[in-house]
Amino acid sequence: MSNKVYVVGVGMTHFDKPGRRKDVDYPDYALEATTKALLDANITFDDVQFAAGKYFSLFDLFAQLLFILVGYVYGDSTSGQRALYQLGLTQIPIINCSTGSTAYYLAKQSVASGQYECALALGFEKMAPGSLASVWEDRTNPMDKTIEVMNELREMTPAPFAAQIFSNAGLEYIEKFKKSDLAMHLIAEKNHNHSTLNPYSQFKDKYTLEQVQKARKIHGSLTLLHCSPTSDGAACAIIASEDFVIKHNLGPQAVEIVGQSMATDSILAFDPTGNSKSMIEVAGSDMTRRAAADVYRQAKINPKEDVDVVELHDCFSANELITYDALGLCEHGKACEFMESGATTSPLFDRPSVKANPPKKRIIVNPSGGLISKGHPLGATGLAQCAELTWQLRGWAGARQVPNIKNALQHNIGLGGAVVVTCSRNPEPNSKILSSHNIKRWEDPRKRFGYNPAVEARPVTESQVRAVMSYRGGLSGTKEKLDDKYAEHVGTTIASGNTARL
Repeated sequence: MSNKVYVVGVGMTHFDKPGRRKDVDYPDYALEATTKALLDANITFDDVQFAAGKYFSLFDLFAQLLFILVGYVYGDSTSGQRALYQLGLTQIPIINCSTGSTAYYLAKQSVASGQYECALALGFEKMAPGSLASVWEDRTNPMDKTIEVMNELREMTPAPFAAQIFSNAGLEYIEKFKKSDLAMHLIAEKNHNHSTLNPYSQFKDKYTLEQVQKARKIHGSLTLLHCSPTSDGAACAIIASEDFVIKHNLGPQAVEIVGQSMATDSILAFDPTGNSKSMIEVAGSDMTRRAAADVYRQAKINPKEDVDVVELHDCFSANELITYDALGLCEHGKACEFMESGATTSPLFDRPSVKANPPKKRIIVNPSGGLISKGHPLGATGLAQCAELTWQLRGWAGARQVPNIKNALQHNIGLGGAVVVTCSRNPEPNSKILSSHNIKRWEDPRKRFGYNPAVEARPVTESQVRAVMSYRGGLSGTKEKLDDKYAEHVGTTIASGNTARL
């Protein structure tokens, strides 16, 4: 039986258009997100035993707290290690992996197994402007099986490949169930509207349905406003055991991970007989269904009744549409009606028809603005979703707050393929981490920040970085001397006090 696992700290940077901040490199993004997460958890880097992320990091700190996983899709092999050296050389395991959700999953597993008490999951990205493309032309494309199926089922066009996959999946869905493409346009409109309330969003413009429909055509029903952008940014989460939460008096801010599953493609995606090939399955619906079913079993919930908020991988509006169905948020084949009913939209943005006939049950999807409008720095996306849902469960999200949340669901995929689905909720009132002793000694993280990080996207300060960095790391001397040595790792950010570059 696995141990209880909690998210106790989160942090993220503003998501930026690639190249907009030429003076900010991936270590700067990583430093900001990690500093915020450690401040949120009221611990230092010396308390982490394991680290994971898009660039995947694992830290084995003297025997108690740290493991780090770092996700970074477009980075070099040890970018995760380099990004975290700014906080200290603590000798703990750092694993450099592909995405933030993989880091999140491995960090959770490391704590649930009892191997570590505290793990850090970090994801960051520095991307090139424009559509995604394969970096290597002299070796097998990991998407070659996907390309084969698409060539058989749909005519290839010059449009970006990812846009074709998801556009064709959405087209297959509306053809199969005899619907129009209205729901896809409404999804894009919704997510742009939601992002106007998120201070971290790359885009904060509100669009009408007509503007969404008339934007530059990309492929099929998809216009530019249906598509997630490339982005720069970072996000981080601190994952901890029940004992760690109690020891550090973190119960009132802790969010329990009650279900999590990772899955990959099945035969349904690439059926060698050719009898059941489907763009919906190629786009990840089958692996999403299987991962979600496992999560609902672990969490003992019915998604239609018990889920209240979802951060979903809307790389394109078509994927959000087919994923409503794959996650079981609606009846099979009813994703279009589900969207058109207003059930996934914040009441702040209800259309007149929805105001006149509001849905009986809402499952707000992508209150952050989702990938479409918040942005999509590949390695950071999964952990940014985690940050949003943690803030939502704490009740910190301000104008975008979803009321009365029982269960929060997270969904993040990668073509080729992999998916991580996670269910989180607040701990039970009678749980050990919420004893009167722990509640009495708890300090609200917003006091440490001096503001609410869920509703303000501020850079970190020099004093905040110094407050969380390691003063072990095998170095000897006074704290003041260590400050000088670590300033070399932090670079101009700390040495010059120029935290504005973050």
